[in-house]
Amino acid sequence: MAVTGIHNIENLYKKAAGLKIHKNKIKELSDIVDAKFNDLLIAGQANAKYNGRDVIWLSDLPLTKAFRESMQKFTALEEELNLKDVLAHMEGLPPMYTVEAALEEKLTEIVGTLIYVLANITKELSTDDSVVSEDEHKAAARILDLVI
Repeated sequence: MAVTGIHNIENLYKKAAGLKIHKNKIKELSDIVDAKFNDLLIAGQANAKYNGRDVIWLSDLPLTKAFRESMQKFTALEEELNLKDVLAHMEGLPPMYTVEAALEEKLTEIVGTLIYVLANITKELSTDDSVVSEDEHKAAARILDLVI
């Protein structure tokens, strides 16, 4: 199950970066967001384990200063994501530590921020101010892989 719906991705690309994406590319973008969200959780689990805990805290996730600033910008967009979708996605992952309540409250914000960041990376690479090419999507994904 995807971490968020296709309409959320489409709306966030428009709101965050003013970009339109082809319907056939939304699944690929969803897969990228899913993978990066999973990467954050895996890193958080490793940090929790290192600290002798079996619960992932918000502070265990490797959220950089720039990511946290992007979280604020995402929040300012007032775009709502469904926590049930995020939690259902997490149930489909390999067994993982549980997450603390403070982290659970931030999960939709983290997912939304991943979409926000991906949209803005794509915007920086885009040669067309409104429609994103396949090459631009792939380049944005590779950049995100380098930083998360």
